[in-house]
Amino acid sequence: LEELFDNGSQVTPDVLQAAGIVKRRFDVLKVLGDGELTKKLSVSAHRFSASAKEKIEKAGGTVTILPGRTPAEEKKKAKKLAKKQAAAAK
Repeated sequence: LEELFDNGSQVTPDVLQAAGIVKRRFDVLKVLGDGELTKKLSVSAHRFSASAKEKIEKAGGTVTILPGRTPAEEKKKAKKLAKKQAAAAK
C-alpha cells in the first residue's frame, strides 16, 4: 500500500481490483501488516491483521471493516456457546 497509493487515498477491494493489484474478486479480503506505512490511507477490507490495523491508524489513516463471511473461529465460539446454553436450559 505504501508504494502503490498516494497520501490520503481511499483503498477498497474495487480500487485494488481496478488497479490490477488483485486479479479476481475475493469473498474476503484481508490486509496484512507486512512492511512499513507512512501515508494516511483510508483502507476498507473484510479483515485486518492486528499489526495492519495498528500501522494504518498510527500513520493517521482509518480502517473500515466490510461485511463478509463469518470467520471459522467465530462460528466455533457461537456453536460452543449455544451448546452451553442448551445444557444450562435442561
